Amino acid sequence: MPTAPETVRPIELAEIREARARISDTIVRTPLVRLELGPGYPDIRLKLENLQPINAYKLRGAANAVAMLPESERRRGVWTISAGNAGQGVAYAARKAGVPCTVVVIETAPASKTGRMKALGAKLIPVPYSVAWKALEERSFPGAEGTFVHPFDDHNFIAGHGTMGLEILEDAPDTAAIIASIGGGGLISGVGSAVKALKPEIRVWGAEPETAAPAALSFAMGSPQVFKEWKPSFVDGAGGQSVFPRMWQRMKPLVDGCIVVSLEETRRAMRLMAEKARVISEGAGALPLAAALTGKAGQGPIVAIVSGGNIDLEKFCELIGSRAG
Repeated sequence: MPTAPETVRPIELAEIREARARISDTIVRTPLVRLELGPGYPDIRLKLENLQPINAYKLRGAANAVAMLPESERRRGVWTISAGNAGQGVAYAARKAGVPCTVVVIETAPASKTGRMKALGAKLIPVPYSVAWKALEERSFPGAEGTFVHPFDDHNFIAGHGTMGLEILEDAPDTAAIIASIGGGGLISGVGSAVKALKPEIRVWGAEPETAAPAALSFAMGSPQVFKEWKPSFVDGAGGQSVFPRMWQRMKPLVDGCIVVSLEETRRAMRLMAEKARVISEGAGALPLAAALTGKAGQGPIVAIVSGGNIDLEKFCELIGSRAG
């Protein structure tokens, strides 16, 4: 049976602060480091969410969402749909709560992500991307048992992500802009909720790859759109096939716009972080840096959220190993 979604409402600052206390013994307060690029470049700081226990920001939302389930629902176990990072987050939180977890996982997810989910005790159901996206819309999937935890369209999940916004403003109060990758929209909605409540003058930008940019299209058109030219790429953790109307309702008041970058710009950003900061980032984690380097978000200070580092090392080496392009 599909799970009826809750009514969309703003994420209150008090909810984000409560989430911070609730998940403090599960997540890491990740560092914010300046990327030293020299003159002529924007002032960019990296929020290193790749250093979370699952190497991705999704643990913030998952830990809060699972903790806030009524005991009767948590006892049934949980399931989610994921390209890998949300699945790891929910599996990690489920293991901590001592309940079973199932992940309907996109069949092209990197081995680094599927292996971690299995190690956390999750049962995996591999499906094509289009099937997973449809299940996200319908909030149901045959054979998935337990309480459904939506990987982005969930109030408590988003409130958990908002805790990152509190940390950014404490560590870099001079921030002029924040850039976050958009997949489903939960990360940017959470961070934007915290930031706009405390410092509404800060610009909040999304970042998407050119092969999957429904949010940029939606902001251009003024309504949620389907991206008909969607193509899979190494940026597997961002760029959906469409913007869900409910997520558009969440993002529209909080996000100032969306910057589209090429796959080559994303690859270069991955290499740059490895060279300058010794950071391993997956494709989605490099999108914000690539977007910052376009200059479209201004000269800074810009916080680029490195949302995750879950990429197979062989693929990472292949992507950063060439200076071509």
